[in-house]
Formats: sequence, C-alpha cells, structure tokens
Amino acid sequence: MQLILASTSPYRKELLSRLHLTFKTARPDADETPLNGEMPEELALRLANLKAESLVALHPDSLIIGSDQVSTLDDITPVGKPGSMEKAFEQLRASSGKTVVFYTGLCVLNTATGQKETLVDRYEIQFRELSDAEIHRYIELEMPLDCAGSFKSEGLGSALFARHLGADPTSLIGLPLIALCGALQRQGMPVL
Repeated sequence: MQLILASTSPYRKELLSRLHLTFKTARPDADETPLNGEMPEELALRLANLKAESLVALHPDSLIIGSDQVSTLDDITPVGKPGSMEKAFEQLRASSGKTVVFYTGLCVLNTATGQKETLVDRYEIQFRELSDAEIHRYIELEMPLDCAGSFKSEGLGSALFARHLGADPTSLIGLPLIALCGALQRQGMPVL
C-alpha cells in the first residue's frame, strides 16, 4: 500500500520522515472554516477527516494520513499562525504567564478497506512570564511566523515555557507520531 500524507506542511513532512517510511505528500482539498459553535477539539478532528477523505478518489489502495491542529489561549481564544512579526509579538505577549492548548486531530484512512482510525491529542504549553525584550529577541532569532502560537517547540521556543503537559510532544508540532505508529501497525504497515 502507498502511504499518503494529506498535507503540504514542511513540519508534518519532517515528522513523518522520522519514521523512515516511504510516503508521498498531496495537497488536501478542505474548507478549514470553523462551523458555528464548533469546539476546538471538534474542529481539529473534522479537519483531519476532511483532509484524508478529500484524497480518497486519487489514491486507491492507500493509507492516507490527515492531520490538523487548532490552538487556543487558556482553552478559549483561538490562536493561529501570526504571519507577521507584529502579530507574533502580540500573540506571545498575550501568552505570557498563560497556557496555550493545542488540539491535534489525526485520521488514518485505509482506502482499500474503508477503515478509519481517528483521535485528537491534547497538549498544553504553560508559558513563563516573558519580557518584551525576550519576545522581540525570540522572534528575531526564530522567525516563527508560520507557526500557531508564534513559537517553534523543536527549537528555541522551549526557552519561553514554564512546562509542557501532554502524552506526545510531536503532536505539538502537528502530527502525533505515537498514535500514528499504532494506527499504521493496525492497518498492516509496521514501522519497525
């Protein structure tokens, strides 16, 4: 079976590459607009499913991996990708001393059998109190403008944190590898 990553994210591609499996990436076709009243966890799971399902017709006899991440400040306010240094500063200033919660949805869809495994991994980052100078310095060094929450946990972003709380740190980057390994194994594609 072919393994397809329904994503063009360089972060998800790098994470999946860690498993030393042969795979292809494909751009999913999914409207990422939240539904009225949709909770972050529900949105992450729905989008992971939509991304995987959008590629079914193009990839028969494949395992398609769909994933999406939704983040919130104190589990209330949505936190997206900043896109600019000014917005990154605003996000990190707002996060100082608070908790950002990440919901990472995962869908592994077997197009040969129609079987689907889904889950949402919750991961929390407690930020330490940050000075404006620290925030500016961090943004200049890492330029995290394409990262939800304006930080890269796999890099210098760890210097911003007081603590992590979660089962799988790779879900924080966008693809929960621990859960993915189990799902792939159950679908007949062992990692080891």
